[in-house]
Amino acid sequence: MDDMEEWPEVERAATEKRRELVLQGASVDKRVSRDGGLPPAIYSLSLLNYLEVSQCPSLTEIHEDIQHLTNLQSLVLCRNKLRRIPDVIGSLKALKVLDLSVNNLEVLPEGITQLKELNTFNVSCNNLEALPEGLSQCTKLSTINISKNRITRFPADLYSEKLDLLSTLVASDNTIQELSEDIHMLPALKVLDLSNNKLSEIPSELSDCPKLKEINFKGNKLSDKRLEKMVNGCQTKSILDYLRGKGGQGKDRGDGDGGRGVPKKKRQQQRKKKDEEDELEEVNKMVVRVLSVSDSSAAPTVKVSAEVKDVRPYLVCCVVRGMNLKPGNALKRFLMAQTKLHDDICGKRTIATIATHDVQLLKGPLVYEVKAPTQLKIVPLGRREMTAVELMRHLQLEADELRKQKKRQNVSGLHKYLQLLQGKSLYPCLVDAEGHVISFPPITNSEKTKIKKTTKELFLEVTSATSLQTCKDVMDTLILKMVELNKFTAEHREEAGSDGEGDGPSEPTASSETSSELIIQQVRTVDQDGNLKVVYPSKTDLSKDLSNVTVIW
Repeated sequence: MDDMEEWPEVERAATEKRRELVLQGASVDKRVSRDGGLPPAIYSLSLLNYLEVSQCPSLTEIHEDIQHLTNLQSLVLCRNKLRRIPDVIGSLKALKVLDLSVNNLEVLPEGITQLKELNTFNVSCNNLEALPEGLSQCTKLSTINISKNRITRFPADLYSEKLDLLSTLVASDNTIQELSEDIHMLPALKVLDLSNNKLSEIPSELSDCPKLKEINFKGNKLSDKRLEKMVNGCQTKSILDYLRGKGGQGKDRGDGDGGRGVPKKKRQQQRKKKDEEDELEEVNKMVVRVLSVSDSSAAPTVKVSAEVKDVRPYLVCCVVRGMNLKPGNALKRFLMAQTKLHDDICGKRTIATIATHDVQLLKGPLVYEVKAPTQLKIVPLGRREMTAVELMRHLQLEADELRKQKKRQNVSGLHKYLQLLQGKSLYPCLVDAEGHVISFPPITNSEKTKIKKTTKELFLEVTSATSLQTCKDVMDTLILKMVELNKFTAEHREEAGSDGEGDGPSEPTASSETSSELIIQQVRTVDQDGNLKVVYPSKTDLSKDLSNVTVIW
């Protein structure tokens, strides 16, 4: 097809059966302007679960054929000039993330209310005057951002107990005139931002939102001048306490109004107990905070050569901060967990391989490429520098000796993976800016970037010959395991270096190191021309089996 030739990204996505496609920037915008929109072929990529088209001012509408992308879980159409979204968007029943921010939308289609799986909805920075009625049908909504529009009111059904997962509502910089007393119907609400609107009152019922932790009403001209002063300078708890006291006036006489006649002292005791339960719940939850590529100018990028396609084509990477490896057996536990993942979910490295590096020892940019066995030189973990041919020979000799002795003492376990590269004329490797091979999957990574107790930031890589989704699933599992381990380390106050692996004398763990929160920095992998192949994590990642983990974007 002609449009396939003009749109190589779409052609690659089709031929390689990709599940992610990102089109952004000036070169894409030029083609959109020339063709009068996106190429029709894009709507035939039925395997896509992530589609992003952004930073294209020439893109003013999306064709109704978008309805054919029924596997989409994330649709990101931000920073364009979209004037309308087709109503058939409601056909995307698997959609979890919809980002239409920074466009020229004046109205939203009713079809959005049919997105039953939607959890993140961003329409900030448009020209909207209203939201569609029926959003309460999107019962899995967790985050709504409608900031910087012309919205005058919330739809009545937004205050619905059906939205029992809605935790973040950002509606700043609009012209909203009223916040209903039914706001307390949102039981999971944690963050509410209504700054710079036209509010004159804040209902006392807001203080009945049991999980509310952060509110912002700055820039509203409130009739209660004391409250107005408070919202411009006080913390959330003080404001809620004031509203609670204000709401209690005249309501403590037992008038039978839905239980509001409960004596004030008893209600305070009940609320205190609830607060303690909520605090315990928050402590028990493990936190993963994701930093997007745009949040950090230092975010690393990995360039992938075309030649890896026939060897080991799939790769995802990320950077993890906050993993405390210093106390006690923390490092040993992490390495053992990695080994177990290799044996289990990675199918003894036949499905995927994990490698970890100390970020401070990396010299970017990194390139994932292939080399001939005689040309690939690496300093394998615990060994001297050698070529891949020499390493494979050493491992084969060790394997033969192991079979003779029928015991494993002091013999590398890497011999188990020798067959994975049999018959390959080229080997995959990750190379740093100085030309040093730092990873040779699925065999080993380099002593040069080996993690230690003192490692503060880890660069994680997962490679596979199976599929990109396999890499993502393994990385998800690895990160969730790291969160569990970090929580265990924080709760068990071991001394640093107590297992003999430290670089210095034992010392008590610093209090600043006892947090179990992990920060995940996104890493982009791009092709040789700089076109995005994948970014990890995306908003469809880290979304499974998270009952005890909070992911903050």
